[in-house]
Amino acid sequence: MDEIIIKDLLVRGVIGVTDRERERPQDILINVVLFTDITQAAQSDNINDCVDYSKMAKKLMAHAETAARRTVEALVSDLAGLCLEDPRVKGVRIRVEKPGAVRFSRSVGVEIERYRET
Repeated sequence: MDEIIIKDLLVRGVIGVTDRERERPQDILINVVLFTDITQAAQSDNINDCVDYSKMAKKLMAHAETAARRTVEALVSDLAGLCLEDPRVKGVRIRVEKPGAVRFSRSVGVEIERYRET
């Protein structure tokens, strides 16, 4: 299976359970690996045969910026589902991190893999 990678997509959105976390948007870092078959796209050299990673990134950003989820677990699950809406995406590995969420750590986060049901 081939992979399309979206690395270090930085967005700002409300995420967290405390009142302080919900007062204003904070940084959310998203990393995505889309599992797909690029054979047709490579042969045709046509964007219509590709998973459009620009459109995918915009869709993920829009959701992360507006979802106002309480947990990283809920947000990462939402985003995985959005990736699988594209029928060319057979599976996804996605990680969502909150930089600076825990003192003395660069970030904390959750990474999941989900696959299209056959």
